[in-house]
Amino acid sequence: MPLYLLIFRILNRKKNQAFSQGLTKWEWRVIPVLSAIFCLLGITESYPERPDFTAVFSLFLLYTILFIAVLIRNYYLQKKGKPSLSKSLINKLIFWLFAIGVGRIIILIEEYGDTDALAIIAIFYFPLLIILILRWVFKQTRAILTLKNEKAKTELLHLKSQVNPHFFFNMLNNLYGLVGTDAKKAQDLILKLSDMMRYSIYEGEKDLVTLEEEVEYLKNYIELHKMRYRKTIDIKFTNDISENHKVMPLLFIILLENAFKHGVENLRKDAFVYVHISTQGDNIQFTVENNFDPSEVPEKSGIGLKNLKRRLELGYLNKHSLSFTSTNEIYKAELTISKL
Repeated sequence: MPLYLLIFRILNRKKNQAFSQGLTKWEWRVIPVLSAIFCLLGITESYPERPDFTAVFSLFLLYTILFIAVLIRNYYLQKKGKPSLSKSLINKLIFWLFAIGVGRIIILIEEYGDTDALAIIAIFYFPLLIILILRWVFKQTRAILTLKNEKAKTELLHLKSQVNPHFFFNMLNNLYGLVGTDAKKAQDLILKLSDMMRYSIYEGEKDLVTLEEEVEYLKNYIELHKMRYRKTIDIKFTNDISENHKVMPLLFIILLENAFKHGVENLRKDAFVYVHISTQGDNIQFTVENNFDPSEVPEKSGIGLKNLKRRLELGYLNKHSLSFTSTNEIYKAELTISKL
């Protein structure tokens, strides 16, 4: 009867729209009951002439009774408004029942030998158990990979959010000093800072931005510094980029910011910052060079560089190269990344 009901549903799947969504509640109740009746009839007809068939039907009956017990429990839990057994818990129960049943089948094979009943059960039972094991392994592997991927994305978003406060904190401190001395310059600086904040908020949340947009952001940053400094700074920004290149946002700004923070900030005169960005095939090369005061060199790298290195590990694993050189009071940072 259960087999007949299943065949009937398959033949009528076009008419029955609910088939694609699984069995209905009524069918989930009818099939186990019919299966139990089928097992009881098999036990009655085979006992005692075919004890091997009796043992097989008894095993099926045990599984059916356990499944009916789960359905009854879920029914009463739902009726009382309590949460029913989860699908994952039921799947685990089915898996372990099949796994434990292997031992019982092996005992039956040793007891009755190679009979028709045990041959049939072995042909269907063991492949089904292997399928369940493979399905469980696949789901666990997929869950681990998904969790790892989500963890990396979450960490990357957290690192992105740290870039903006690190930069704007320094700029607001400088702006505070200008408000009382040069109001007009402070207003212009605020407008420029507002444009940069807009880019950081809206474009910085994206996974990738065009290289042209990132270059424009770097140029705005340089203009912002030119507006607030009273000393003369030799700044050169050159680029040789092609279209259709995209990068993770707010990567290069950290290296450029360090050039101003540890170079220009500590020099009274003859300060310079040379920036060059270019594309060669699928590679993007960014270079920033500045002079510095040896007495003002920080003992260890700050949060900005640690942030950058971690973001590169997450976003450009095995697709980036970051190096630093310091000779004759000139500091040079080079970053090369491959197109994603």
